[in-house]
Amino acid sequence: MSDDLLKELLDKPVGPAIKARKTNPERDFTRQVEVAGEAATVTIRGSEEETTEDIAAAQLWAEGLDPAEWMVTGYRTSEWTMPSGEKGVSRRFSYAHHPAPAEPARPNLDELFDRVRLHKPAASRPQGDHGFLVLLGDMQYGKIDGDGVEGTLARTLGCLDRAADRLLMYSEQFPIGHVHLGWLGDHIEGFVSQGGANTWRTPLTLNEQIRLTRRTMLYALELFAPLADRVSMAAVPGNHGEAVRFAGKGVTRYDDSHDTESLIAVTDAARLNPQAFGHVEFYVPQTDELTVVTEVAGTVVAHAHGHQWRPGRHFEWWKGQAFNRESAMHQADLLVAGHLHHEFIDTDGPRTFIQPPSMESESTWWKHAKGTVGAPGLIVAVTKDGETNIKEVVRSE
Repeated sequence: MSDDLLKELLDKPVGPAIKARKTNPERDFTRQVEVAGEAATVTIRGSEEETTEDIAAAQLWAEGLDPAEWMVTGYRTSEWTMPSGEKGVSRRFSYAHHPAPAEPARPNLDELFDRVRLHKPAASRPQGDHGFLVLLGDMQYGKIDGDGVEGTLARTLGCLDRAADRLLMYSEQFPIGHVHLGWLGDHIEGFVSQGGANTWRTPLTLNEQIRLTRRTMLYALELFAPLADRVSMAAVPGNHGEAVRFAGKGVTRYDDSHDTESLIAVTDAARLNPQAFGHVEFYVPQTDELTVVTEVAGTVVAHAHGHQWRPGRHFEWWKGQAFNRESAMHQADLLVAGHLHHEFIDTDGPRTFIQPPSMESESTWWKHAKGTVGAPGLIVAVTKDGETNIKEVVRSE
């Protein structure tokens, strides 16, 4: 087949070229943005569906302007009949500039981490049949409330120091051979608890909050490891520490938590130095669980964050859990939990419930709602064979 024949067979009748007419900007535009200082206007022409406020906001984005910083102050609309016979609309939106508030000053992380590194533990390894509990949680590292990250970190380290002092003091009265630290959740503020509404008030990134938690736990490990022949740590998931939420509600597994993963990371670090930390035990919940039950000097201690029950219903929840034959809760002598941010101790027969205060100085939302601020601290206790009669709140100086 010749090229001429192929061209003839493929040829088609096309219309003549039409010269482009000159445009009239005042008549032919469909969208126009004008910015003058702190004022802006967006004019859109088209059908009803093509001239909405959302379309106008999209034009601000196209011009590199953040619609969140521009507020509509008024608009003008007019109509005409388009060549198709449909109604055409022209809308002119007027905007005023309202810049977002400045981001809170970020804490100096190097200084925060230096505070962890600079603390040095005491050196001794006593033995005995009594246990010493250190119960803390609700640091919510990352939020700006109260005295912020710096205040919460300094308070947490200070309380741990004073708890070590209390251990030495109580060791003069009781042969304490087992020290146990219960990390009771909400160690980070996170970004899931309020569906992201707390983002602006949380100047630390998620990784920075986790890093600060991990290094606080590492500091506690170095502080208490030399102070008893047996040392253990347990961590449970809090609601703020949940790793993932779907549509603000669902979670992955119940044990999928930054609160517990921080302790797992410390566990991995401790295994690198068995000479110093080989006598330290670490516990987190089993797969898809929220609680840890372990033994301390003959006392069975159950750990939970406290968001599983309504305030004041801790014993009802405990009884329900103990009804499950597969649960170790029916053996527990002591239930420890955080979540509600204030000191609370309760007993029911031989069983005891201990709720330490939070480590943050205040929840600003709670202060505005109820008028009260926090009384932060941790709780230390002496226990043996199911009895935990000596309990003390430790606050930083």
